[in-house]
Amino acid sequence: ELQQQYNRYQSELQTLASKIGELEQEAEEHNLVLSTLDEALAEEPDRKCFRLVGGVLVERTVKDVVPALKTNRDGIQKVIANLVEQYKSKDEDFENFKREYNIRPAPAS
Repeated sequence: ELQQQYNRYQSELQTLASKIGELEQEAEEHNLVLSTLDEALAEEPDRKCFRLVGGVLVERTVKDVVPALKTNRDGIQKVIANLVEQYKSKDEDFENFKREYNIRPAPAS
């Protein structure tokens, strides 16, 4: 029973960490695209660009795409912040669980 609970905590923490990493990478990709498009927005706001929406490539102008990308990036960052809070909370619960049952990692042989 304790072993299952211990494994469940570890699995949940690992899942959260993986999702956070995935979303951070996605946010970084948004930042990279935005930094490139900011130059085009300043020089040629009506320049054509293409965006993948739901698996379909659509043609838009830079001035239309930049605000949508910023909104997406900001949303991703909010989700990341939320997941980090969940991770911290779950990690604290895990530490309390280990303390409560006096669980320590076995020494390496």
